[in-house]
Amino acid sequence: MRFVFYTHSLVSDWNHGNAHFLRGIMRELIAEGHQAVALEPANSWSRANLVANEGREAEQRFAGDFPQLEAITYAENFDHDAALADADVVVVHEWTDPALAARIGLMRRQGARFKLLFHDTHHRAVSANAEIAAFDLRDYDLVLAFGEALREEYLRAGWGRQVVTWHEAADTALFRPFADPEKEGDLVWIGNWGDGERTREINHFLIEPVKKLGLTAKIHGVRYPDDALEALKDAGITYGSWVANAEVPKVFSRYRATVHIPRRPYVESLPGIPTIRVFEALACSIPLVSAPWRDSESLFRPGTDFLVANNGSEMEAQLAMLLNEPSAAQEIAASGLETVLSRHTCRHRVKELLGHLATLGLVQPPSRSPATKEAAE
Repeated sequence: MRFVFYTHSLVSDWNHGNAHFLRGIMRELIAEGHQAVALEPANSWSRANLVANEGREAEQRFAGDFPQLEAITYAENFDHDAALADADVVVVHEWTDPALAARIGLMRRQGARFKLLFHDTHHRAVSANAEIAAFDLRDYDLVLAFGEALREEYLRAGWGRQVVTWHEAADTALFRPFADPEKEGDLVWIGNWGDGERTREINHFLIEPVKKLGLTAKIHGVRYPDDALEALKDAGITYGSWVANAEVPKVFSRYRATVHIPRRPYVESLPGIPTIRVFEALACSIPLVSAPWRDSESLFRPGTDFLVANNGSEMEAQLAMLLNEPSAAQEIAASGLETVLSRHTCRHRVKELLGHLATLGLVQPPSRSPATKEAAE
């Protein structure tokens, strides 16, 4: 089958976590013998900021990191009808222009043969309701919501014909344990400032514990204001700015622990949805301590796959334990990796996606890839 994904950007992961997941999904579809291509706007906010802040080299490295993936940019005069003429499945992400999303829906209503899916991986359904309500989803066959709480929001609002939960996951072709190199420090956190959505939490669960424990720590991320950078400096935390997602597994391997700090809208309004960094960190087998979030869908085994800190004092205690008890840290890391590999890889999500498509009547066995054919011969 031929899959076409409308995404904010496949090329850029600058403040754009959905690129992580989509790259893994496309890679797994291709490995299964399907075709997959991404369409992204030529003026996407993430890609423009990547180039402006990190340079053309950062944009160009995508082709080297993901040589099997194809991303096509479109502008105002792009021929979407031609691009979708041979598509079997079209997946439109919720950062797509609503007018374009409606145009693609109209193609479906007028007899286009592809199945049309809408994919939501953000909290705007609860934090900016009008922005999601602007989408005309009546011609969409299925909505993919990245958590049960989000699915329920769509059902309450009457958005879409059918809505299913489709969680994010780790691209384990990329995120995997590395042979233990010499450690550079105690703690690393990879996360963006987040538009003020977790300012208090970053201070409470990261900056203050690191300062009190005197840890060697580093933060990677973007959009940190001057006062935040000053707070990091005061705590002795090194600021590493943006890091390409393809480099993150190696970064994790050089530190002894990491943390998860969810954004407030997810904790308060969309429980059960972690950031994709949880899946990725556990896939790299780095011990993780999480600020509070309610795992209402039992994705993990809190306390076994990762530790939970309900306040700053507990974060200090949990981090100190992991750093002072290597055997306990190793056990936590091994459990987290086991859970991801058994339930939360992009391969698992592709199987789920194909199952949902089957319920829509789209069942087509994949053709064998050239690599598979050569192996058989």
